[in-house]
Amino acid sequence: MLRLMWAAVEATSPRDLLNLSDPMLVKRLLQHVDRNILLSGEEVCALNNYLGSKVSLIRDIADSRLH
Repeated sequence: MLRLMWAAVEATSPRDLLNLSDPMLVKRLLQHVDRNILLSGEEVCALNNYLGSKVSLIRDIADSRLH
């Protein structure tokens, strides 16, 4: 599941990762993972919390991909 989430980060345009609001960024990445594997409610909640804690890192990665 985490591998899919980080693959979603890599597959998403860096500009999108930088321009989306925090909640929309988390939602988009969750949707990407959910399209690939069926997540339980508990897994969605856990991944949502994980993504929320990694938003700054995700934006740093996106910024580095632009430069």
